[in-house]
Amino acid sequence: MAMPLACAMADDPKKVDNWFNRLSHAERKTTCLHFFFHDTISGKSPTAVRVAEATITKKSPTLFRVVNMMDDPLTEGLEPESPLVGRAQGLYGSAGLESLGLLMNMNLVFTSPKYNGSTLSTLGRNPAYETYREMLIVGGTGFLRLASGIATGKDIISQPQHL
Repeated sequence: MAMPLACAMADDPKKVDNWFNRLSHAERKTTCLHFFFHDTISGKSPTAVRVAEATITKKSPTLFRVVNMMDDPLTEGLEPESPLVGRAQGLYGSAGLESLGLLMNMNLVFTSPKYNGSTLSTLGRNPAYETYREMLIVGGTGFLRLASGIATGKDIISQPQHL
């Protein structure tokens, strides 16, 4: 199987320092990215798998204490076959005793030509049963270096596909 890979080279520390020193007078820039995140937890090719759980997790209605690792495709369109723009790589665990609240640490690794090799790092609570979610963007690399802000999401549940 051939897959496009993100490719970026770290800049020389002096180049990064020069770039950073020019920021004091720079205006903040807003970048809005729109893509679809495909989290597949079953079938022949899951993209998120359980890597740890406590002995009492199965008794919890919220699966409290379970941890999943993911490497999910990010696509231009809703269909899983639409062009790939990157991968969501990280982990999430059920951190809520009374409601399903996932603690997520995720790196969005972009492979599209404009953002190839750039990343956004997110961290925060993902209230899985709420319609809309917000998570912090705590940093970025490449074209998105020093990014901060929020990532918003909304579930679109598609019909299961037979793999």
